[in-house]
Amino acid sequence: MSEKEHSEKIISEEQQGNTLTLEKIQDNTRKLYIESYGCQMNFSDSEIVASILAQEGFNTTTQLEEADLVLVNTCSIREKAELTVRKRLEKFNAVKKINPGMKVGVLGCMAERLKSKFLEEEKIVDMVVGPDAYKDLPNLIQEIDEGRNAVNVILSKDETYSDVAPVRLNSNGVTAFVSITRGCDNMCTFCVVPFTRGRERSRDPQSILEEVNDLWDRGFKEITLLGQNVDSYLWYGGGLKKDFDKATDMQKATSVNFAKLLDMVALAQPKMRIRFSTSNPQDMTLDVIETMAKRENICNYIHLPVQSGSNRILKAMNRLHTREEYFELIDNIRRINPECAISQDMIAGFPTETEEDHQDTLSLMEYVKYDFGFMFAYSERPGTLAARKLEDDIPAETKKRRLQEIINLQQKHGLFRTQQHVGKTEEVLIEGPSKKSDAHWMGRNSQNTVVVFPKENYKVGDFVNVKINDCTSATLIGEAVEYSKNN
Repeated sequence: MSEKEHSEKIISEEQQGNTLTLEKIQDNTRKLYIESYGCQMNFSDSEIVASILAQEGFNTTTQLEEADLVLVNTCSIREKAELTVRKRLEKFNAVKKINPGMKVGVLGCMAERLKSKFLEEEKIVDMVVGPDAYKDLPNLIQEIDEGRNAVNVILSKDETYSDVAPVRLNSNGVTAFVSITRGCDNMCTFCVVPFTRGRERSRDPQSILEEVNDLWDRGFKEITLLGQNVDSYLWYGGGLKKDFDKATDMQKATSVNFAKLLDMVALAQPKMRIRFSTSNPQDMTLDVIETMAKRENICNYIHLPVQSGSNRILKAMNRLHTREEYFELIDNIRRINPECAISQDMIAGFPTETEEDHQDTLSLMEYVKYDFGFMFAYSERPGTLAARKLEDDIPAETKKRRLQEIINLQQKHGLFRTQQHVGKTEEVLIEGPSKKSDAHWMGRNSQNTVVVFPKENYKVGDFVNVKINDCTSATLIGEAVEYSKNN
């Protein structure tokens, strides 16, 4: 697997720049073209936006030239995503010359960060909308219809969009994402999320259960509970996570934490597979791991970013855990749920990283032996604490070499982990045809490893028991034995 493929996995590369298409509403007369970049939260947000605009008379189109409104949902995490979005905006401006009535808007994280640049300096766009302002879209569209620029990038303390049912876009019809929190309170120095998505707030558990039940009724078989940091989910009637200590005794007694939410969702739909992402080591509690072990339909997989194996670098990153505490968490996961797969995020070449720090990262990986990982060379993001306080002082060559060593070690461990599945029969949920062969299905086992097997008479959405006969470092190869009991 190339470095690019590996490092881009969490921001799914084949999804980048996807346009949404929804069923047309008869009376809608205007056309919306919407493209999404970045993380899964952005794709999920685009569904919310499409749903809001469908009520405002917009049907989606994949034809840029015929659009009345063009929206780009943007990402600020990496420079590459920003450059791509800029290129797209230039393209939209060229189309505007042919279709002067077309309006262009930027949504999402980049909007929040570059509002003045887009509107005043470069005059590229008519509208800039931050991640918490999507409900204001009807007003903003009225503004631009009347020829004014429109901006709303105010970050909210309570917007969770719990009352907007997202329209499922470009979905395989089998797996779906359900947002449970927005924003993040962890101020990791390399990350721009707290500044672009605001403080952390949780969504009402009832609205989450309603969405999950609705997805099941519509034929979905697996959901992923989604948040910048799912483990710190906390509902006590609304309000910010950090204000929980001011809650009443009654609110505290009836509050719902992540383990409880996970249990509620698993019990609500016992045949539906439940996953969640992303977990943060300092917020992951044993009751979550115990709930996973107790409920058969919660998948045995945790994405547990660590970013570095060096205590000194973890401190510089403002990760609120040490290497030793991380090991303790790993040991607890292995003890309570031995079947559980674990994946990582790793940054190579964070400012001031020494060869010794890098060796600490490799030795941490040796200890855990991750199933897979998402690995990046550090790139400075404007607006983050690291950009303000730390000089990006590691030469590009050094970063590249360290990243390659991390990737090589991960591939070795990936193979070690996939080999452990060979000879077993495992339940797989069929998601669609294999990328490489039309005669094969692709699905995932509980541990989130991709499994490929001949199609036979099975179909998308089936739960199938597959005997694993062979593997690569990232994929299991097998043959279907029978439908599983969940089918």
